[in-house]
Amino acid sequence: MDRRRFLVAVPALALAGCADPRSHRHAVYMLVDTSGSYAQEAGKALLIINYLLGTLQPGDSLAVARVQSRSFTEKDIIAKATFDARPSQANAQKRAFHAKIDAAFRNVTGSRFTDITGGLIQAAEFLNEGAAGTKTVIIFSDMQEELDKVTVRNFPISLKNIRVIAVNVVKLKTDNVDPRRYLGRLDEWKLRVQKAGAAEWQVVNDLDHLDRILTRS
Repeated sequence: MDRRRFLVAVPALALAGCADPRSHRHAVYMLVDTSGSYAQEAGKALLIINYLLGTLQPGDSLAVARVQSRSFTEKDIIAKATFDARPSQANAQKRAFHAKIDAAFRNVTGSRFTDITGGLIQAAEFLNEGAAGTKTVIIFSDMQEELDKVTVRNFPISLKNIRVIAVNVVKLKTDNVDPRRYLGRLDEWKLRVQKAGAAEWQVVNDLDHLDRILTRS
């Protein structure tokens, strides 16, 4: 090999071998709606959380937070962890995570209002603090946002490079009367999320196909 070409090739190989391993990590932030009658769905949220705990790999991160009357606060984060490369330590983390979630959702009292936007802003802030290559927000909700008169959320938000997946979007009584309400609600959220720069928008109502949630870059 020509000496000059060799000198160029060696740094290139070194750079390829030093690729940041964090780019392969997955960070998931799950918002669980605990407002109104939807609080009764919390048991299904546990199925999704258990799936995530069983599927996420060493170096991946998971956080679960409530959606309540006002959700732009770290106080609503029930549990969070970045899983250790050591299997014994990772298993201990996952057991502790599960225990916190189980205790939090054992007796859920529904809040009066539903601040999904505040939860999304908090989720984006949390995910952007890390360096995971794939960032996902899971919204476990009927996607019916209801705010009190003083809470301000009617402004553009940023979800750049974040996947947003709405899960278990149940139909309300009013949706049964007029299905356009349900379809319109999902279309409005899709448009808002896309305008916010999200990498992806999905709706997953079949909880037997949760593998769609953990697609990696």
